[in-house]
Amino acid sequence: MISEFIFKKSVWLAVIWTIVIFILCATPGQYIPSASWLELLSFDKWVHASVFFILASLLITVSLKYKQGNAIVCFYLSLCILYGGLLEIMQAKCFSNRSADWQDFAANTFGVLVALACIKKFRQAYLPFSSGVS
Repeated sequence: MISEFIFKKSVWLAVIWTIVIFILCATPGQYIPSASWLELLSFDKWVHASVFFILASLLITVSLKYKQGNAIVCFYLSLCILYGGLLEIMQAKCFSNRSADWQDFAANTFGVLVALACIKKFRQAYLPFSSGVS
């Protein structure tokens, strides 16, 4: 049921999620919670990987919905990686009380690559919903 909803609304979910990522990355640093235990667990890096995993997964779902080829999937995933890099640059140059962290960029990229590694599972999960899609 949730899988069918995600499949049917994948484009809008990807757009909304992209905006959510932008808002989170643009939030001034003083509004970001800081706790030493979070840093010990590298919680921040897992958050970065997770949000970009979700974005890449949604875009993979879009490609499945519209029966797009592997080249489009690679394009979408490249856009995710580029978006992660641009956000880090914007954090350094544009957003107040934020700084670029290339380890965050690496975590973003890791999330995208994990989504790529899971592409076979995505195909299995969403294949039942792809019949009858125009």
